[in-house]
Amino acid sequence: MEGLHALPLAGAKSKKRGPSFRETWQGYMLSVVVAAAAYALHYLPFPPFRVISASGARYPVSAAIIAIVGGVLVRNLLPLPTSSIESAKGLARRLIPMTIALTGAGLNLLRVATVGYTALFITLVCIAVSVATTLWIARLLGVWHRTAILIGAGTAICGTSAIVAVAPLVEAEDQDLMLSIGTINILGLVLMFALPAAGGLMHLRDDAFGVWAGTTIHAVPQVVAAGFAYSPEAGALATLVKLVRVTLLAPFLFIVGYLYARRKGSKVSIPYARLVPPFVHGFLILSVLNTLSLLPVLQFRFGSMPLSDTLTNIGELMLTLSMAAMGLEVNVRFLAHTGGRAVLTGAGACLVLCAVSLLLIRLLL
Repeated sequence: MEGLHALPLAGAKSKKRGPSFRETWQGYMLSVVVAAAAYALHYLPFPPFRVISASGARYPVSAAIIAIVGGVLVRNLLPLPTSSIESAKGLARRLIPMTIALTGAGLNLLRVATVGYTALFITLVCIAVSVATTLWIARLLGVWHRTAILIGAGTAICGTSAIVAVAPLVEAEDQDLMLSIGTINILGLVLMFALPAAGGLMHLRDDAFGVWAGTTIHAVPQVVAAGFAYSPEAGALATLVKLVRVTLLAPFLFIVGYLYARRKGSKVSIPYARLVPPFVHGFLILSVLNTLSLLPVLQFRFGSMPLSDTLTNIGELMLTLSMAAMGLEVNVRFLAHTGGRAVLTGAGACLVLCAVSLLLIRLLL
């Protein structure tokens, strides 16, 4: 992810010449094929790809998750030319900033007020606990600091989206992204299936389980699936709480970027304009426009579609494509050697997060 955004205080780096145009399209086309296959698998009509609940059919395993796994399999199982693999590396760096910005089109900042002060307080405490616990466990296990920051961001806010947003702010390397995204997606799926069963065993009320799922599970589709698997009321509240967590991504990005930059050179003043990259500004602008209902509704011959939905769908498509490209960079031997400690770090943080969230729910709700 280096080169996506230049932090203040970071030394200038010489730019290496990239692959030629003829070499570039090979990696791009390979990424497109993997992303298309990921969407085909995403819509398979059986579990865990498709889950039927009282509210209808849902697809909790996102295409982005499948795409990065598919990219890894293609890279490590097929004899691909080195030029094709190398040419795919720049694709994610080009797409991810636009993806992050487009995410704002689907957010309504007023949800922070409607979720309730108690649930908001629990959410804020859980975010702080997630990050602190992740960094502490990572230090004990010897996990790279930047990898730990990304795992903490994915656990605290919104999984893969938070990871790819935080990565350029902390100058994360590609291996940091691979370890953190793999860890977060595996644990998110585990929580998606485990929490409804655990909530049933503890006889949690619908509102309690909704807050519990919304403050602990990583990705939005996973939260929706787990919540509605418990009950329609729990699903609605879980979705709302989770969207509040996603809305808090913007201030979270500023805090992480500011603290990381200060850590690199505390004696130098850090200009705000250089600290916050353009894609965060785009994220905030689209969030405000959507909150104020200023994004128009597009009219087509076959019907109408809100511009916010269109931009969000484009962002999801771009995320899937960039994840496919990133998967093509993964060396499984490297992950097998270093990935175990990252998974243990994420698992420990998840357990602490679930326990703290449940304790606060028992005390306050």
